[in-house]
Amino acid sequence: MKQRIYDTKQQAVVEFEPREPGAVGMYVCGPTVQSSPHIGHLRSALVYDQIRRWLAASGYRVTLIRNVTDIDDKILDHAAAAQAEGGHEQWWALAYRVEREFTAAYDAIGVLAPTYEPRATANIAEMVALIALLMERGHAYQAEDGSASVYFDTGSWPEYGALTRQQREQMEDAADSEPVGKRDPRDFALWKAHRDHVPLSASWESPWGRGRPGWHIECSAMATRYLGEAFDIHGGGLDLRFPHHENELAQSTAAGHEFARYWLHNGLVNTGGQKMSKSLGNSLFAAALLAAARPIVLRYFLGSAHYRSVLEFSENSLTEAAAAFGRIEGFVSRAGEAESDFSGGTLPETFRAAMAYDFGVPQALAAVHGTVRDGNAAFDAGDHTAAVQHARDLVAMLDVLGINPLDQVWQGSAGDAGASSERALDLLIRGMIEDRRAARVAKDFAASDAIRDRLSGAGIALEDGPTETRWSLA
Repeated sequence: MKQRIYDTKQQAVVEFEPREPGAVGMYVCGPTVQSSPHIGHLRSALVYDQIRRWLAASGYRVTLIRNVTDIDDKILDHAAAAQAEGGHEQWWALAYRVEREFTAAYDAIGVLAPTYEPRATANIAEMVALIALLMERGHAYQAEDGSASVYFDTGSWPEYGALTRQQREQMEDAADSEPVGKRDPRDFALWKAHRDHVPLSASWESPWGRGRPGWHIECSAMATRYLGEAFDIHGGGLDLRFPHHENELAQSTAAGHEFARYWLHNGLVNTGGQKMSKSLGNSLFAAALLAAARPIVLRYFLGSAHYRSVLEFSENSLTEAAAAFGRIEGFVSRAGEAESDFSGGTLPETFRAAMAYDFGVPQALAAVHGTVRDGNAAFDAGDHTAAVQHARDLVAMLDVLGINPLDQVWQGSAGDAGASSERALDLLIRGMIEDRRAARVAKDFAASDAIRDRLSGAGIALEDGPTETRWSLA
């Protein structure tokens, strides 16, 4: 059965043909570790985990690279704002603390670790080399104000706009750097000159002077370093198509690299009919979600919609997901009373067809629930042999989707599993408490109150003391 995927660049469902038979190279844009993870981050990571698991189940050897952006204007701004009010956390410590929160959240919902997870700050040399190549080929220039900044010359690359099918003349100005020294406002930053208000530790030497990389060049350099100049799949959230992925594609192909053969983008998350946004105060943080539902139920919910669709979250979402997953879990438990070995199951044709056509998880879940109904009916009819075979097939499907309740990820010993979940929850909630403190320092009381309200709604009470804030499950 041929795998088909929706390629954003071609704007069509096409047959998937990896560059190397039997192997798939995937690059997924990971988090910018500026503040605590929220539902959108979890949904995106889970989408590519599902895709990876299915490709592996289909016989491919998958190499998944997911980066960490640990140097960025927002990281520096957050650290500077806290330090201005007497805080002592350096930008690199903030980035690492938040990175640990993301790792804990991903682990909690069973997202497999990537093959490798490079940090931007560990790949500066590769970025400098790529920028130098672009300058040599006539597609980048040093700022005309004499600073160390370097910009990509969008007018030099006729294919700029190929990913999102935009005309350059209709594009908005690049807002990723100061406009000084640009030949055109749409040119974007490859290297940002060091400024006096930025810590010296957040800059590196380069042929053009001391500075730090622009956001877009980071992913191009890391993808190329770990997957080569040509690879199969580049993934990320729908909000990254422009300008981030458009700029990645332009600078990489202008450097002479084939880069990604297929582009995948997952849909965003709506809460209460609105696109989720921290500025709207409707961000659903990972800590609050994990306090409100079992991790496996949260994974079921986050992975239940088609990856390209909008995921709608309401106050009933986790309750409904718990009920739906409960039916699956109930049948697995019932089958466990008749049989202890569930190996040897096969993936039903309907499940395989669903996943082979652009990773159709909703249709695959329909096959899952159909198998549950058939298995229960077989038990009711006294046909335990057929019921157990349905259970084996069910477990095979649940393994692909990462929601097998018998998996050691979810099982473990009761003590170990409980302690692990408690540690992850504590780390995530402490991260939110730090975000709340930073919001209060910046006098953004709406954001501060929104964080407290989210935690309160998940049954988590905060108690502010003279030197620290404590949390407890209400």
